[in-house]
Amino acid sequence: MSVRVATWNVNSIVPRLPRVLDWLDSTAPDVLCLQELKNTTEAFPAEEIAARGYEIAAYGLGRWNGVAILSKIGLDDVVRGLPGEPGFDGRAEARAIGATCGGIRIWSVYVPNGREPENPHYAYKLTWLEKLRVLVAEELARDRPFAVLGDFNVAPADEDVWDISVFADSTHVTEPERAALKKLRDEGLSDVFPRPLKYEHPFTYWDYRGGNFPNNRGMRIDLVYANDAFAKAVTDSYVDRNARKGKGPSDHAPIVVDLER
Repeated sequence: MSVRVATWNVNSIVPRLPRVLDWLDSTAPDVLCLQELKNTTEAFPAEEIAARGYEIAAYGLGRWNGVAILSKIGLDDVVRGLPGEPGFDGRAEARAIGATCGGIRIWSVYVPNGREPENPHYAYKLTWLEKLRVLVAEELARDRPFAVLGDFNVAPADEDVWDISVFADSTHVTEPERAALKKLRDEGLSDVFPRPLKYEHPFTYWDYRGGNFPNNRGMRIDLVYANDAFAKAVTDSYVDRNARKGKGPSDHAPIVVDLER
């Protein structure tokens, strides 16, 4: 059975909805993980998406963050939030949602940005990543295909940013962030590395400012981490740069992964 799984930080689902619907029609993923919804669970535009045959599990608490999983192959055992996850500034944030889709355990995650290394949000990010690691270890103890997908807000290596010197004193590339990501992989996950369709390196995010996208000044911070049962079934994976083009795009492009189970 062929299965197509994708992940996309849409940077606000309501203004991006027409683009998301067109993309669902053209790309036809069986499962789509979404991040940065910027609305509540109740306000998620479910009707238009459900009309295309998707079951929907959304988790949003307001203006910032928010995650969802859309599935045409079943949507069972939904969990909203990481067990024991921290909040920030006394408030919970909607940054993780899990579900089982056609026998594949999927988590859609939107890791905190961190802002600057001196900012309390950075410590929150590291704590959040540790809670994600604990969850991953628990999920991997079960014998089934598993993947955690989404916007990790960490570039795993220097080559995952267009110019490491530009980011030398910034979040996304610091050693503690990368160490937290490595601990996650060391639990038993591999990086499903997407092939680029045009450039040598598959960036997934480009800032809106300064012509960054047409000049390919980007970062690879959207990731697909999978266990062996998932990774060995992968037949293709790519960054859909076309979804970053045109009028009113997200600043992220989707990653598409095809499996043969």
